[in-house]
Amino acid sequence: MASRIQATARQLSKTFKKKGRFEIGIASELPTAYKKFWREWKVLKPAAVHYIPQEGKWKRDDITGEILPIQNIPIPLKHPAEIHEGIWGGEAVVKGFQKRDPRRRRVPHYWVPVLKRTVVKSEVLNTHLSVTVTDRTISLINDHYGFDHYLLKTPACDLVSMLALKLKKQILIELMNGCPRHAHDAQKQKEVYEEYKTYLTSYTPEEIEWYGLTWYEALSKLAKQKEAANRPVPLKNMYRKNLIEKLKAAGIEEAKGSPDEISNTTSWLSKMNPFGKKDEA
Repeated sequence: MASRIQATARQLSKTFKKKGRFEIGIASELPTAYKKFWREWKVLKPAAVHYIPQEGKWKRDDITGEILPIQNIPIPLKHPAEIHEGIWGGEAVVKGFQKRDPRRRRVPHYWVPVLKRTVVKSEVLNTHLSVTVTDRTISLINDHYGFDHYLLKTPACDLVSMLALKLKKQILIELMNGCPRHAHDAQKQKEVYEEYKTYLTSYTPEEIEWYGLTWYEALSKLAKQKEAANRPVPLKNMYRKNLIEKLKAAGIEEAKGSPDEISNTTSWLSKMNPFGKKDEA
């Protein structure tokens, strides 16, 4: 019996290993909009930051003249929890070894990017933000001629941090609604919208709604939607509605009006309840 259970468990384990993330449980019902964001965030290859990629397939060694294949292997990066509290511009922690003494063995070493606190301005959100950044982040913002352009042009695989993704989603929602934060200045509102409206062509309203959600946030959102769609209606509400319709059909004047108006008033309907509180004489 025990061996049969173990064999069944191994078979189930193999079955689930073959299935993808979006094929198990409630995740199979996630919309295509979130799958597109997940692919942009976790599947696409990020831009090379800690190494210089070489073009082509083959190269000749300068010393020996030997022809060798080109291998652009990305350096493994560590993403600590603190990366989601700032915008690091694609940088991360690099784990490796360092030989500090030629007569001793190499020792493990971590290369951490230099972080600094600075203030950036978002034109679309019409606000200033104090964020933790790196020198590369500042350089990228300058290369894109603004903080909003940098977020909107950079894919999720290069932004990495949840702070950057949440800000990008908020900017897209603001653009979709016509930049209401500039409603006090109609001319400025029109200028900002005309400058950034081209980014809306890359996203649908549904994609913006699901953009920037973590895996568990997406599953929670889907579960709440399913719960709201399948929420049962109390039978007392149905019975009350049917009773009022029958009384209206019989021509009773007190039954005329909406069900909410009737339920909010101490009318003749409360007198029909034998367990209700009686009026004192």
